[in-house]
Amino acid sequence: MMNNKEFNSGFVSIVGRPNVGKSTLLNNVIGEKITITSDKAQTTRNQIQGIYTTDKEQIVFIDTPGIHKPKHQLGQFMVRTALSTLNEVDIVLFMVNVSEKMGPGDKFIMEKLKNTSTPVFLVLNQIDKVHPDELLPIIEAYQKEMTFKEIIPISAISGNNVERLLEVISTYLEAGPQYYPSDQVSDHPEYFIVSEFVREKILELTREEIPHSVAVITESMERADDDIIDIRVVINVERNSQKGIVIGKGGKLLKEIGTKARKDIEKLLGSRVFLELFVKVENDWRDTPRDLSRFGYKTDNF
Repeated sequence: MMNNKEFNSGFVSIVGRPNVGKSTLLNNVIGEKITITSDKAQTTRNQIQGIYTTDKEQIVFIDTPGIHKPKHQLGQFMVRTALSTLNEVDIVLFMVNVSEKMGPGDKFIMEKLKNTSTPVFLVLNQIDKVHPDELLPIIEAYQKEMTFKEIIPISAISGNNVERLLEVISTYLEAGPQYYPSDQVSDHPEYFIVSEFVREKILELTREEIPHSVAVITESMERADDDIIDIRVVINVERNSQKGIVIGKGGKLLKEIGTKARKDIEKLLGSRVFLELFVKVENDWRDTPRDLSRFGYKTDNF
């Protein structure tokens, strides 16, 4: 590593309404899958840190839960988690989906952003979904609400203009240490990422309330003698009826969840995996502080 005079570093928070592409952007920047994506809102529940390192700089990205009106204690945790980063980072990326109209959620976030002294970039995602002539009026509408340090249109899914975003972020970084080793791409342990990969497949394969009623915990990971990693994962749901849906007729859906998740887990770990999934009922866990804490959602400030 270079000495600090030649090395820059900083922390960047990505905020926005649910489902605007925050996790997709983070995965694109890091160059591998470290956080789950879904077309369902409120996919991200915790702060996920992604680490981008070159020989000149290290940028630690924080992918926050989508800011929304909470309906339960889990929702309160998610919103508080997202807002807590605003004054603790070097740059805030406020991400919006240009293919959708500005809504009350966007305005709510901007009201919060006005109270921070941190530089705020407006990042306009999904520019490939609108005609270039439509982009300027969208930018002007957001500029009427607040002043941004930078305005950068991108497509997170294709990577269009993401390199430019990184270049602009670099100009705001100051001299600082390399917080993480060069080959580390996330601060989350493998146990957490494995759980998230299983949860992603549940999001993909189920509908309505099921995706939001699930908490996934990796209970054990052990390397067997034949060099296969044995992993035991528990899927917690809120109702007996939900347990039946997740398991599926004859265990078919649970098997599909496991098959799809195993492929991502094997890529992450670089090893063959034997994945065991179990489904348990924890009544109303999203409104039970003890369960929220047990499943990794700290509730101290409720």
